[in-house]
Amino acid sequence: MKQIKKSEKILKALANTKRLQILHLLDKSKELDIISITKVINLHYKTTAKHLDQLSAAGLIIKVRKGTWVKIIPNPRVKKLLVFIDNLDRRER
Repeated sequence: MKQIKKSEKILKALANTKRLQILHLLDKSKELDIISITKVINLHYKTTAKHLDQLSAAGLIIKVRKGTWVKIIPNPRVKKLLVFIDNLDRRER
């Protein structure tokens, strides 16, 4: 039952266009701060922070404090997850 709850948390985190956009952005950049993410996805800081909190709670990103800045990096398994999602999309066409 514990694994099902964890899977549900991951799937809920992935069920949002902006959060998927953040993951794709991090996959390409490897490391960004919240200000950079906010500018690229065109959202307010607070909204972006909430999306990042959900991704972090699901274990999809890692927040690393560097002085006063918090760097956001993708979980190493995110690359495989994004490839899997892209492959699912291709099979439907």
